[in-house]
Amino acid sequence: MRVLVTGANGYIGRKVIDLLGRAGHEPIAMVRGNTSSPRVTTRVADLLDEAGLRDALDGVDAVCHLAGLTRARESTADPLRYFRVNTGGTVALLEAMAAAGVSRIVFASTGSIYGAPQRQPMTERLPDAPPHPYAASKLAAEWAIRAQAGAGRLSATVLRLMNVAGGADPDPTRLIPRTVAAAMKHSVLEINGDGSAVRDYLHIDDAAAAFAACLENTPTPGGAEQYIIGSGHGSSILDVVAAVERRTGKRIRLIHRPSAPEPAALISDPAKAASELGWSPRYSDLGTIVRDTCDAARDDERGDAPEPG
Repeated sequence: MRVLVTGANGYIGRKVIDLLGRAGHEPIAMVRGNTSSPRVTTRVADLLDEAGLRDALDGVDAVCHLAGLTRARESTADPLRYFRVNTGGTVALLEAMAAAGVSRIVFASTGSIYGAPQRQPMTERLPDAPPHPYAASKLAAEWAIRAQAGAGRLSATVLRLMNVAGGADPDPTRLIPRTVAAAMKHSVLEINGDGSAVRDYLHIDDAAAAFAACLENTPTPGGAEQYIIGSGHGSSILDVVAAVERRTGKRIRLIHRPSAPEPAALISDPAKAASELGWSPRYSDLGTIVRDTCDAARDDERGDAPEPG
């Protein structure tokens, strides 16, 4: 299957490209700049460039749509940019797919759409309660996808991903990369409150595997399935600190900032994905995630980090 991957130079996109190739598909990397790789066909296009999208979709059988903006706090300061890219870009992609006759999409969404439900672990049956513009922009994109599917023009799968982690995470603001950096650089780690907030961390390899599983399990035409993709267990901030200290053998100095208004725990129940997709997390225990993050950080220090693909 020829699969266009939007956001192919991103953190998850690179893994999806690699995994689809190893699974026997022909991945096509859609990137914004003139970045190419001898390992994969590359097409340059922007989500808001209609002509570029049509060219990128030529000869494509399916789309894994990962391109978009992802920082929740940033979205609060610049909300319209998030709706323009995440929602408007998805609408533009759907229009280009319809014009090209491409009717299969797997969409990377976010578990943050559920907000802060009291019921834990979270399942697909929970109501939507997006707490910030990032989550709202992703939910609006989901609605556009479902509407297009409902009109009989699309077969869609929506993956609401939990906190993706592990490997060469390029976002230094996320907890696990920050904690590893604090250990390796002997710097101070600032955390909110007492460190008891619990989150569900999903290994980058498990996240990528979910996209491949979706391509092997296509909903009926006009269908739009939704899955929450996570590890199924939670780790607190202090759990992450302790795991990094064990891995590096270095003590991390903590500064406790005032508590933030955030949920005490967010944990997924990925049972539906396991039952219907045959997918389950294989690498998402905290020890493996921390090990792979530390190894990638050491490779980066030595200049051995892999080139973008």
